Order: sequence, then C-alpha cells, then structure tokens
Amino acid sequence: MLFCLLILLTSCGQGVKQGDLKNVGLLVPETINDQGWGSKAYSGILQIQSEYDVDVYYKEDMNTQFVVERAVDEFVQKDVNLIFGHGNEYAEYFSEITPKYPDIQFITFNTDAVNDNVTSLQFEGYAMGFFAGMVAGHMTKTNYIGMIPAFEWQPEVKGFYDGAKFQNESVKIDIEYVNHFDDVEKALQIFDDMKAKQIDVYYPAGDSYSVPVIEKVKENGLYAIGYVSDQSDLGNYTVLTSTIQHVETLYEWVAKRYSQGLLESGNVSFDFQEDAITLGNFSPLVDKEFIKEIQGYVDRYKETGKLPNQ
Repeated sequence: MLFCLLILLTSCGQGVKQGDLKNVGLLVPETINDQGWGSKAYSGILQIQSEYDVDVYYKEDMNTQFVVERAVDEFVQKDVNLIFGHGNEYAEYFSEITPKYPDIQFITFNTDAVNDNVTSLQFEGYAMGFFAGMVAGHMTKTNYIGMIPAFEWQPEVKGFYDGAKFQNESVKIDIEYVNHFDDVEKALQIFDDMKAKQIDVYYPAGDSYSVPVIEKVKENGLYAIGYVSDQSDLGNYTVLTSTIQHVETLYEWVAKRYSQGLLESGNVSFDFQEDAITLGNFSPLVDKEFIKEIQGYVDRYKETGKLPNQ
C-alpha cells in the first residue's frame, strides 16, 4: 500500500501533460544486480509494470552523455513517457536532453531538478546517518568506528558523526571517501586500512560496494550497518541493523501521481516521516533496552522532526 506523503516542494511548476501513463524507462549507472540501489530500481519498475499494465524497459551502464541520449531516443521509439534516471548524475545528463522531449517526464534522485519536465526525488539522509551512528557508537568494543561513504556531500556523513558522538562521547570516528558510488576495489582497500586501525563497526554508505564490504566485515568477525536495503540476510550476527531507503515505494508513488495528473516538477523530499526511510532488523547482539531506546527516538523524530541531540 502506498504511504501518505508529506511533500516538501522547492519548485511547484507542472511539467508535461499527465494522466496517460504509457510505458516506463529506467537508466541505471551500473547494474540492477548490486543487491542494493540498482536492484531496488529494477524492483520499482517491475511493480509499476504489474500495477499499471504497461511495458517497462531498462538499460545498465548508463554513465556518459552519449549513451544516455541514445537510450532516451530508444525509449521514445517505444512510446515511453516516464523515464527514471536512477542517480544524481542524471541531473547533468538530463539538463541537455529534457528540453528536446517536452512530452516526457524525467525523474532523478538526490539532486536539484532542472527544466520543467524533471522531478528530483530526494532522500533526507541526515537522520538516517544519525541513527546509524548511534548504533555504531553503542556497539563498538574497540571504541573506534568507521564510515565508508561515496562522497563528502552525503548528509548521512555528518549525521553518522553526530549520532555516534551523541551516543558515545569518547568514540573515535574514521571517515574515508570512495569518491564513487560503485568503486568496489577502492572501498575494500579502505576497509583493509581501517581494519588495521582496530575499527570494529563499519557503515559502507555506497551502492555496489556496500555488500562486498559487509562480506569482508563478516569474514573478519566484525560488525556493519547495512545501507539502502535490509542487509541482515548477509549475517544477522554481523549486520547490527540497516538504514533502508524504500526506493520501490517511491517508484510506485511517482507512477500513481503521474497517472492522476498530480506529479509536480521540482524537488521532492522524503524522510522517516513518510516511511520512505526506516531502520531494518536488529541483530540479536544488540541489547533489547537499546533497541527500545532508539526506536523511541525514531518515533519522536517522526512526530516532532527533532533528533535526540535537539
């Protein structure tokens, strides 16, 4: 069931003429088989296909202007009028493309929307990172935790730091950037460097590399916090909890709003309040008293918008 959304719109101009959803296209920068961000996108368009009886098309490795433009042209030939660019990089690609196709609505993620026929879906990551930091600060045995984010601009970076310090004032925090959402080799090298420092809790906040890092964490008997998906299935004695972004539900929401003629152009934000972000299953290693405490903080944040440090 689609959740009710409280929407923050920074732009409210109506884009293309809506109400007649034909076919849907998806562009992903890497793969739909990453067990994370890309897989959720694929799941999202399959749900749209099932609910609206439309054809859906996807293309992987869409990471240059040339291949994106060619893919959009192919989608147009297949009567697609709703295109998802599954990542913030598509804002740049779409800035040149979207004026050529005023009858198509384009969707991007976690960036500023450009042009009248673009909607950007933005996950508010600070609170997500804050609660992940609380878990890490509580569960560390070495009093040294690490975060492996893709980029410095991710709001969950500061959130993780602030949450860890709120929970455990004496904890040390190492943050090393991959500078790419999908560079598995670099992320694993950062993990090896952190492991040598006796870091025992990790938060790999990226796309393709999140699962490989957690698998290495498991091999070494350490702890991790999952990212984007509930990754407890990788080992519930390894994954303390996960910060889940319910991407599939946003895909359904977009299709529904588009079909109703209500999808606005501009930036649309989502957080815990809309159940677009949640915490995943907790490991049996996390004590029940702490779980009750942090769940209370989440409920308070959903009701008031205030985090424990506010």
